[in-house]
Amino acid sequence: MLPSQTLLLAVVFAITALQALASDTFLAAVYEHSVILPDDTLEPVSPDDALALMNRNMDVLEGAIKEAAQKGAHIIVTPEDGIYGWRFTRETIYPYLEDIPDPAVNWIPCTDSTRFASAPVQERLSCMARNNSIYVVANIGNKKPCNSSDPSCPSDGRYQYNTNVVFDAEGKLVARYHKYNLFRTETQFNYPKEPETVTFETPFGKFGIFTCFDILFHEPAVVLVNKLQVDNVIFPTAWMNVLPFLTAIEFHSAWAMGMGVNLLSANTHNIDFAMTGDGLFTPEGPAAYHYNSRTEEGRLLLAELRSHPRLSPTFPPAVNWSLYATSIEKFPREKGTFPGAVRRDIFTFSELRHKAGNYTVCQGDLCCHLMYQMSNNSKAEVYVLGAFDGLHGSLIKYHWQICTLLKCRSTDLNTCGQQGETAQTKFEIFSLSGTFGTNYVFPEVLYSGVELAPGEFEVLHDGRLKSKHGTSKPLVTATLFGRIYEKDLPHPLRTSP
Repeated sequence: MLPSQTLLLAVVFAITALQALASDTFLAAVYEHSVILPDDTLEPVSPDDALALMNRNMDVLEGAIKEAAQKGAHIIVTPEDGIYGWRFTRETIYPYLEDIPDPAVNWIPCTDSTRFASAPVQERLSCMARNNSIYVVANIGNKKPCNSSDPSCPSDGRYQYNTNVVFDAEGKLVARYHKYNLFRTETQFNYPKEPETVTFETPFGKFGIFTCFDILFHEPAVVLVNKLQVDNVIFPTAWMNVLPFLTAIEFHSAWAMGMGVNLLSANTHNIDFAMTGDGLFTPEGPAAYHYNSRTEEGRLLLAELRSHPRLSPTFPPAVNWSLYATSIEKFPREKGTFPGAVRRDIFTFSELRHKAGNYTVCQGDLCCHLMYQMSNNSKAEVYVLGAFDGLHGSLIKYHWQICTLLKCRSTDLNTCGQQGETAQTKFEIFSLSGTFGTNYVFPEVLYSGVELAPGEFEVLHDGRLKSKHGTSKPLVTATLFGRIYEKDLPHPLRTSP
């Protein structure tokens, strides 16, 4: 046999052996961090003072990373803004930024800290990963110089990006992602010129990564899952909860189920800004989650996840989200509907006036259908069926189609859609569906006290969100979130200064 053939066979054997050793599951961790914030100032602090604050936060994160590693975790995700917070202008955040190279440079900052410009934060994160033999995901700021030859170069001569970094178990930088969909208050950062679809391979699965507000848009979130076929999504976030729909655990769990992936969601914890709620979410529901709006404490979560959920025998089948609802349009639309505001979105509501019944409510191109039976009907509570088909958001507008079974805040119908997290009424049966104009629909049920309902509902192939054996706890909302990405308005801020 020729030497080249021998080498080829050895390589093939090695690859096969590695594939055989690759686990079908992995232990994942997320940490909800109560961030130590900087002083709110209009003047930049010194680089030493900036690093001192970041080290205080990294001291906390290092404790969580060590604990996760000791418990056998393969990867840990920490939150957006978890190292320096968010009280910044473009000028005042600059001392906190580092130049983050492209991962193609094959760099381990922990063992080669002088190879590039000073990067003490990257060095420390790399050492945390290396010393604990665990993948570490963190959110930091990236600065990149530019000059007048670049027509979009900012006047201060640099780009500043909200950036996720991933270090492998040896401390090597293996992924860098620049947030593409900045929230309206993130004026300290620039938008990347093009959306980035960042993936990285591990011995325990293929991962994609994006940040917070990105989850609501087609790029990069849907592209990663549908085109690049990632099984696991890394998601650092600083999510401000908005009841009754957009709580972190509620929507992130719904997105994981709707997209058929694992979502490793790590949130910032700050009760003054309604920031809480993280979890390890799967296509079948949450493997672990945490929501605490009353204390200042952080929280570490761990759970075993399937590396390739699409290959699981319990992977949910494909859903035709409008099949059932379009088949029952013979049901008359409800009379006596009324408008109600969920934040700035004007829904069409119909009060559930009986203990059981069938209801249909329509708005725009969307009709929502509900069949239900309450097991106890508190006279102190009012429920409605609601439909919304339109643009959501004040400055950045994107298109929702939403069907919801919703408890009103009080018996006053004017409170329907207002924030509320407690309920007394349970349901023996509910079945919710809609004539959605999209395949991107995300289902979730929220119980009293902002608790999820894993294993207590199912989505049928014809698009019905259905209770299995009644609700074990009082119901706040059962919701189908639909996104029609092609109807989104152009982003008004995604331009270079």
